[in-house]
Amino acid sequence: MKTAFLKLPFHFSEEKLLNDLGICKNYNFTSHFNKNDYSGEWTSIALRSQNGEMDNIFALPQGEKKYKDTELLEKCVYFREIVDSFECEKESIRLLNLKPGSVIKEHTDYNLGYEDGIFRIHIPITTNENVHFFINSEEVKMLPSECWYGNFNLPHSVRNAGQTDRIHLVMDCLRNDWSDNLFAECGYNFEAENKPPEFSRETKLQMIEHLKLMDTETSREMISRLEKDL
Repeated sequence: MKTAFLKLPFHFSEEKLLNDLGICKNYNFTSHFNKNDYSGEWTSIALRSQNGEMDNIFALPQGEKKYKDTELLEKCVYFREIVDSFECEKESIRLLNLKPGSVIKEHTDYNLGYEDGIFRIHIPITTNENVHFFINSEEVKMLPSECWYGNFNLPHSVRNAGQTDRIHLVMDCLRNDWSDNLFAECGYNFEAENKPPEFSRETKLQMIEHLKLMDTETSREMISRLEKDL
């Protein structure tokens, strides 16, 4: 079975994370672009984006133009320290805020598992005991200052039933020898990763609609491949 998630052996300073979050809160967060995937308020701000702007919160697979740090990342000393501690290339880096009472509906992403050469890291900054995060039908309790990998090719959802914001630092990183060694130490199942995922027709249609919102060359190529499989 493919590895759905891993807790990575890093533990960051909750105080320093909150300090940099305070800097970011002086700027406007942008509502997530895919409004079909959530109810309530789900907002984001970019620390690294394709054009270097804070309001460009698209997170796309590799193959597009090179990502750039935003001016906000330059102001956040501890976030930069965390980013630099990952010895691999990075693409999109964002803060994602799920407000109280909000839900990210179950969905699947495309080409966003370690087997695709890219991996998404979640570092919780603020959360509460009533946040429920499911990956492949299994609840994952992510606590502040921890570090997690999730295979988001698999069905996943989040519900914030608490009274406080759930804010994560989210990094999309490119796989290399350093990350292979890290994942091996954490028990990643390399044998299972090359087995192609089996998506239902309904899931493929959902993924196509999600990709249409991005309207990029890469997303159009992915749509074409998915449509051939329908």
